[in-house]
Amino acid sequence: MPNWEVRTSQQVARPARRAQKDMSIALDGLPLTTPKTGVGHYTFELAMALAESDQAHEFELVYPSSYPKIELDGNAGSELPKNLKLERVLVGPLARHWWSNGLPRYVRRNRIELFHGTNYDVPLWRRCATVLTIHDLSLQLHPQTHQKRSVRRGSRRLPLMARVADAIIVPTKSVGAEVCERLKISRDKVFAVAEAARASFRPTAPAEAAAVRRRLGVRDNFLLAVGTLEPRKNLLLLISAFEALTQVPAGSDLQLVIAGGHGWLSGPLLKAVAESPVRSRILLTDYLHDDDLRGLYSSCRAFVYPSIYEGFGLPPLEAMACGAPVIASSIPALIETLGNAAQFFDPLSSEQLVEAITRVTTDDELRQHLVSAGLLQTEKFSWKRTAQATLAVYEVARKNFAGRR
Repeated sequence: MPNWEVRTSQQVARPARRAQKDMSIALDGLPLTTPKTGVGHYTFELAMALAESDQAHEFELVYPSSYPKIELDGNAGSELPKNLKLERVLVGPLARHWWSNGLPRYVRRNRIELFHGTNYDVPLWRRCATVLTIHDLSLQLHPQTHQKRSVRRGSRRLPLMARVADAIIVPTKSVGAEVCERLKISRDKVFAVAEAARASFRPTAPAEAAAVRRRLGVRDNFLLAVGTLEPRKNLLLLISAFEALTQVPAGSDLQLVIAGGHGWLSGPLLKAVAESPVRSRILLTDYLHDDDLRGLYSSCRAFVYPSIYEGFGLPPLEAMACGAPVIASSIPALIETLGNAAQFFDPLSSEQLVEAITRVTTDDELRQHLVSAGLLQTEKFSWKRTAQATLAVYEVARKNFAGRR
């Protein structure tokens, strides 16, 4: 690692000096206005854990009325801690410009002392201390896997947001190093705070998992992949590997199940599935809620995560928490997150992926080792630890903000 290596969550989470008064803290609620994927789950789980970890502070998830009302689904539960609320801010023609006008005005009027931008954005008008979470630098490092307008917007806004924020949270040291180098940010304000699998992910009873499979049309012997259908997830390679695998005994009765909503640039993937010679053995389930995912994670022959770039890697960690053996691409963030509990392969090599799947599905000793190691690996992460480390970063941000005034 370069000499500007960022601090880890353990280093950040040293006992912080209690603030002289309780804080009013707002988090970006916009990621919760659509069905939750990675950033949405991060935002909600963090907010819940923060409120439960520090009941002296008041927390809110704030968003403008120009977006749909947040509805808490059954997976997340419907009851919030007393010190956490959803705040849908009524906005008019001017305040609809949320980041430049509506949010700064709300922060000032409601005396918010710290705003946490959980989805790459913070208000540019500095009314309070700000913390920015940068989940990854996919737009900068792999622009070909995103829509051009998203790349243009991210190229303009993210460097500015990173400079304005009083502290930056990243999910892994590898992303922290990229942020420091690519965005020219001082390591002194970048902190690696690991995420965690949600509590709903745990091994499921065989009968419950079988019921989920029957309802979704999933066979007993299947490979599972989870993630939004977008180029970065590298699912075209998985389909190619699966087609090759069906030609050998190890894959003669396997089904490939891909769970995830349609994302950007998913056309080539859908075309590949439609034209695949083994189309009848590939199932696209679309977006699934936790109960269904838990059943699939708990009963798959192996979970495969071929992504070419990630900031952390929640789906393989969720799979491990449910007792699935995990096969993952050998990229820095996944190696950092999954440790020695996964079977890694080169995400550019279909042959290596076929070999990895064959090994895991035919070698019972290896498979059991991965299951046991995965369950142990997930114990290293919890949202309570994430919240405690995040609270310590908030203290750093407040000091930095006070020093810049």
